Amino acid sequence: MDRRLPIYLLIDSSGSMRGEPIESVNVGISAMLSALRQDPYALETVHISIITFDNQVKELVPLQALETAHIDDIELPRSGATHLGEGLHFVCDRIARDVRTSTDHQKGDFRPMLFVMTDGSPSDLMAFNSAVERLKGVEFAQIIACAAGPKARTQELKRFATQTVSLEHMDSSSFANYFQWVSASIAASASGQQQDDDQDIDLPPPPDEVQVVI
Repeated sequence: MDRRLPIYLLIDSSGSMRGEPIESVNVGISAMLSALRQDPYALETVHISIITFDNQVKELVPLQALETAHIDDIELPRSGATHLGEGLHFVCDRIARDVRTSTDHQKGDFRPMLFVMTDGSPSDLMAFNSAVERLKGVEFAQIIACAAGPKARTQELKRFATQTVSLEHMDSSSFANYFQWVSASIAASASGQQQDDDQDIDLPPPPDEVQVVI
């Protein structure tokens, strides 16, 4: 059985992302997939899932091979809450269902990576608090959280992410550079996992538009 590298993208689809931000996210995700499909290590191991959250959580792409993944544009409601907590719980549920664990006879999948993007703060605080605790029991390779725009709050993201970054501007150039970095990070993990077998992987430094939050 081939070992997979599960990649989960959890994207804010609340109404505040309407317009250029979500259009840029859609373009960025498409470019990310195209770039990863040019990388032999990623093409061999990466399986990807895309989940959105607003006042509802939607699984746009169940975990599937990079080679066959087809992603429709993310569409937004006119308004609504930002249920980040529910989104994180949903990711945990899917990991428990989809990610193969090791047995005495064979190794399971590589540790999953989770990329979270939001332009606000969670409006489901009880669910968010319980999700933060639940995430501690999931063995991730990395959890990268991106605070997009001036209204995004990094304090909540830092509670669960292994690395938190911010985008000051929500324009097409900023999102393009962010998703290029995501693509490079996934490719580095895919290559490193195959060569070093579950060791922690150093991700490439983010571009200037993507600020690391200390």
